Amino acid sequence: MTRKIISFQIPKSNKEFVRYQVDSGRYFYDKLHQHPQWQLTMIKEGSGQLMVGDYLGRFEPGDIFLFSSNMPHVFRSDSAYFDENGEKHSLGYTIFFDFDALGSEVMEVDELAGLNQWLQQTKGSFAIHGQNKKTLGNSIADFATKEGLDKLLSAFQILRMLQQPDILSSLNQIILQKNYTETEGKRMGQVMSFILSNSHETISLQEVSNKANLSKEAFCRFFKERTGKTFTEFLTQVRIHQACQLLQEKDLSISQIAYQCGFQNLSYFNRAFKKIQEETPKEFRGRVSKLGSTVYSI
Repeated sequence: MTRKIISFQIPKSNKEFVRYQVDSGRYFYDKLHQHPQWQLTMIKEGSGQLMVGDYLGRFEPGDIFLFSSNMPHVFRSDSAYFDENGEKHSLGYTIFFDFDALGSEVMEVDELAGLNQWLQQTKGSFAIHGQNKKTLGNSIADFATKEGLDKLLSAFQILRMLQQPDILSSLNQIILQKNYTETEGKRMGQVMSFILSNSHETISLQEVSNKANLSKEAFCRFFKERTGKTFTEFLTQVRIHQACQLLQEKDLSISQIAYQCGFQNLSYFNRAFKKIQEETPKEFRGRVSKLGSTVYSI
């Protein structure tokens, strides 16, 4: 039976191998989606939570991410970016690679044997690290100026950089072996949007099951199969990541931050924080204040 992909298509012609896209606005596209093109995204401005596959973490300016084909993902901007009267702004540069557009004849030439092998081995989502990150970021930013053959050559140069040792850091613990159906994608999108928007409040299993239009038992199976986490584990992780942001950016007490992120018990917050971040909230705040930069566990 044919499985439909989530309704999200990159606006491009069927013969276009690579497309450059600038996302500029108050917040990034906030619906969980997937597409057959590979995606390379650099965050220039904005911050929030990235969900891709079974991974949940933060994104900040300067971050670069690579997603292989059909990885469900969403860059969910922080709540401040949705304030219509606010001055927050988000800016991202993305390159989409459609290897099917090259055709099997081109992809089978000897010169692309190494690229083919890398494509087969590189599945999932990745953060870009290492000494080549700055060079790669410059190439992504300059890609808008490329046309014709220069655009094609620049695309292959970027792909060559991505194949360098130690530049890709895997974000996923598990890789889904099947795509979401259109119904599953819409259901997961509604669930994730609800959780990320309401994580600071009390959310019951019944509430989130209702959003998915499933019984509690069916929802628990559905959610665990697609995220690798239970609903409670995922919600706790969302709240801890929000707490990390507040610990760095706000002059609030630890107890105030705990309650603001949806925790009703301070001792449970401390235990959950240490389990996920491998340090106490106090230790985290002291460490990032000394470093002067954002540090989140992934």
